[in-house]
Amino acid sequence: MTATTSSPTQPTGSQASGYQPVTKTAHGLAIASLISQIGIIVTGGAVRLTKSGLGCSEWPKCTPETMTPTPEMGIHGLIEFGNRTLTFVLAAIAVAMIVAAWRSRKAHKNIFVLSWALLGIIPAQAVIGGMTVLTKLNPWVVSLHFLASAACVALAVLLVNRTGRAYRNPGVESSVALKENVPFTPQPVFGPLRVIAATAWALAAWIIVMGTTVTGTGPHAGDESAPRHTFNALIVTRMHTIPVYAMTLLIIVGLVIVMRRNIASLKNAYLMAIGVILIQAGIGYWQHFSGLPIGLVLAHMLGSALLLSAVTNVWDRTVN
Repeated sequence: MTATTSSPTQPTGSQASGYQPVTKTAHGLAIASLISQIGIIVTGGAVRLTKSGLGCSEWPKCTPETMTPTPEMGIHGLIEFGNRTLTFVLAAIAVAMIVAAWRSRKAHKNIFVLSWALLGIIPAQAVIGGMTVLTKLNPWVVSLHFLASAACVALAVLLVNRTGRAYRNPGVESSVALKENVPFTPQPVFGPLRVIAATAWALAAWIIVMGTTVTGTGPHAGDESAPRHTFNALIVTRMHTIPVYAMTLLIIVGLVIVMRRNIASLKNAYLMAIGVILIQAGIGYWQHFSGLPIGLVLAHMLGSALLLSAVTNVWDRTVN
C-alpha cells in the first residue's frame, strides 16, 4: 500500500480561484513611473531656468513648419523639444504598468485603477504643456502644468507602495483572498497619527501650490518676454514658507509617537520625511538669500517632488 502525496504545484486557496499575484515587474514599473515623473519635473525646471520655455514656438509642432527643432533654433529648441519627448517615455511606462497589472486586476483593483489614473493624467499634462507655449508662458498655466506633474508623482508613490506590499505579501491583501477569509492582521495605527498624516499631506499640497505662485512672481520666467504675477514677492513667499513650519512640527510629533509606540511600519517613512523637509527647507532659504541662482532653484524643484513623495508615503502607510 503506497501513500499518496499532493503535487507541490497543485493550486490551492486563492490560486485555485484564479488569483494572480502582483509581479516583480509591476513593482519595478511603479518605481520607474515615480523616478520618471520626478525626472520630468527636473527637466521642466531646466527648460524654464535656461530660458528655453519658448524654444519651440508652437504646439504640437515645434515650429509652424516642422515637428522638430531646426539648427537655427539653437540649444533652446533642443532643450524644450527634449522635455516634450520625455512625455512619450512617461506614457510608455504607464502603458507597460497597465499591461503588467492586467492579470491581477481583479484581485488588486486599486493598483489597476491607479495605473489607469496615472496614464490618464499624462495626456492632460501634455496638453497643458502645449497651452503654456500657446499662452506664451502664462504663469497660471505654467503652475497648472507643474501641479499636474505633482499629481502624477503622488499617484506613482501610491503605486510603488501598493505593488510593493502586494508583491511581498502575495494574496493576503487581494480582494480574492479577503473573500476567502485569508487571515491578514495589519499593525494597528494610533488614531491621531491618521489626523497628523492627513494634515501634513494637505499642508504639503498647499506649500507646493504656493511655491508655484512664488515662482510665477520671481525672475525665472522661461523667456524674457513671458508675463509674470504682480503679487508682492515677500507676502507670497511667506504664504509658501509659514505652512512649512506647521508641517515640520506635525511630522516631528508623528515621529515621536511612532518611536514611543514602536510602530515599525512607519519609522522609515517618518525619518525619510524629516530628512527631506530639512534639506528642502535649507535649499529654500539658501536660494532665497543668495539671489535665486539657477542651480539652487533646480535643486529646490527636485526637493519639492521628493517632499511630496515623502509626505504622500507617510500618509499612505498610515491610512492603509
